[in-house]
Amino acid sequence: MKLATWNVNSLKVRLPQVIEWLQTQQPDMLCLQETKLSDENFPLDEIADTGYQSVFIGQKTYNGVAILSKLQGQEIITAIPNFEDDQKRIIAATYEDLRVVCVYVPNGEMVGSEKYAYKLKWLPALVAWLREELKKYPKLVVMGDYNIAPDDRDVYDPQLWNGKVLCSQPERDAFGELLSSGFVDSFRLFEQPEKSYSWWDYRMLAFRRNRGLRIDHILLSKVLADSCIACQIDKAVRKQDRPSDHAPVMAVLSA
Repeated sequence: MKLATWNVNSLKVRLPQVIEWLQTQQPDMLCLQETKLSDENFPLDEIADTGYQSVFIGQKTYNGVAILSKLQGQEIITAIPNFEDDQKRIIAATYEDLRVVCVYVPNGEMVGSEKYAYKLKWLPALVAWLREELKKYPKLVVMGDYNIAPDDRDVYDPQLWNGKVLCSQPERDAFGELLSSGFVDSFRLFEQPEKSYSWWDYRMLAFRRNRGLRIDHILLSKVLADSCIACQIDKAVRKQDRPSDHAPVMAVLSA
């Protein structure tokens, strides 16, 4: 089983790339973030033509998440329960005995800002809800753009990014809380190339110089982690014309 996540930074712009990637890679599940589409504009038919069903929640210009699968999702949730939030950042669905959660964690803008404070409120709410989900769904995967580089291995210049948003200690502590709740970072189950990143700024030739961060993650419940046989970042997509600033991440589970 192939599980994948990709912040597409506008599904309208990136739809041809998404369709090509689906056809080439044939993931069983693909979580998308930053679709940036209101629900009436979601390309349901175009994606269905590739053999994938879609569950999604979006809003114009910002945010938006979706799960694409060859199966139809059930038990759909489109917000963190008991957390008041009008931003469309989360969707969850069940596929047979697999529970899939797609998240787009707030960026936080900069340490000390209102958006950073919002992020630090959003993350504990996510953790608390996922703890409850894990009790109900032993086979649980949480995929998405977490906007957190968990440790210095995930940052091209740790000294430059020290204490800054995406790398600040409170954010990393929140990511650690997720892991301690019963999840495993699938990427770190395997030996990986040094300087492996999933996001590169569009500016200053960041991708060409590999000045990136690893902020897109596939977290597996321990039951699923035991069957994970690979996890990698598909940098090839980032080389295409008009790419997203993120690359897809894909984990493979044994049958």
